[in-house]
Amino acid sequence: MLLSAHSDVVPVQGQAWTRPPFEMTQEGDKIFGRGTTDMKGYLAAMLSLAQRVDATALRAPLMFIISYDEEIGCQGLRKMLPVFAGLGWRPELCIVGEPTSMRPAIGHKGKSALRATCRGIAGHSALAPKYINALHLAADFITALRIIQNEYGGSDVQDTAYDVPYSTVHAGTLQGGTALNIVPERAVVEFELRHLPQDELSTFLRRLTHAADHICAPFQAEHPDVGIDIEVTNTYPGLDIAPDHLAVRRVARLCGSEDLTKVAFGTEAGFVAGLGIPTVVCGPGCMEGQGHKADEFVALSQLGRCDMMMDRLLAELSDRQPPL
Repeated sequence: MLLSAHSDVVPVQGQAWTRPPFEMTQEGDKIFGRGTTDMKGYLAAMLSLAQRVDATALRAPLMFIISYDEEIGCQGLRKMLPVFAGLGWRPELCIVGEPTSMRPAIGHKGKSALRATCRGIAGHSALAPKYINALHLAADFITALRIIQNEYGGSDVQDTAYDVPYSTVHAGTLQGGTALNIVPERAVVEFELRHLPQDELSTFLRRLTHAADHICAPFQAEHPDVGIDIEVTNTYPGLDIAPDHLAVRRVARLCGSEDLTKVAFGTEAGFVAGLGIPTVVCGPGCMEGQGHKADEFVALSQLGRCDMMMDRLLAELSDRQPPL
């Protein structure tokens, strides 16, 4: 068995916390603090399990991966994977402990982060029509993103297990211009694609490149330097394991829930599954209601269910009677 967690958290800057974000505060059934839901509750349960293990009693190995820099695009695990692969570990199952309210999650979308750099022609704003405004190019590019999004939303490629059942395109930032009276020559759009397995990144890039060429074509005869450069800055794989897979049934038994789900957010599970290891996401807390927010919390009842899963796992690996 392999258990996987990441050790980093998202920032708290700009959030209106009413409790110390980096101190644990208990109020009733809730434990407050940055990372309690995402995903230090699960990590604490892993470490607690490690303290209870009698290695000599194990009939099969228990393995941990604790990664870093997950929140900035799974950067840590990417660097760890070659070393992990070199260990020769072949676990029968990996549980990634992202918050699923202790339900087995059998899928999430893949994600690609991208950047479009729009190159225009600078000049005095009093003569604006004589130049090419990079922000205008960027605006047209964002319109192209919205058109593709609408096409994804209306396509036959849907998975109703997700809150949003189709692939999504999102423009996150737009930067450009230096002064009001200067036609900007450069603008940068940061955007992302969160996609179902059927909507491949390569297809999205072909469509987007065609749209960018169409936007710039009217200007390039006179201004050949005008263009839109698209680059992929980060990508991670999705997860998709069959609901009747033996690994899924095993996790359902361990966590005490057969209520299978798919999550909207990304995890490191796709990387582990890419090594040929059956992987399921299951952990305490709820990302939608609690993660990445001010006054993040996890319920003690959820942590108790996670500890129970760990106890059942330990009993299974030790050939002992599992707890009820």
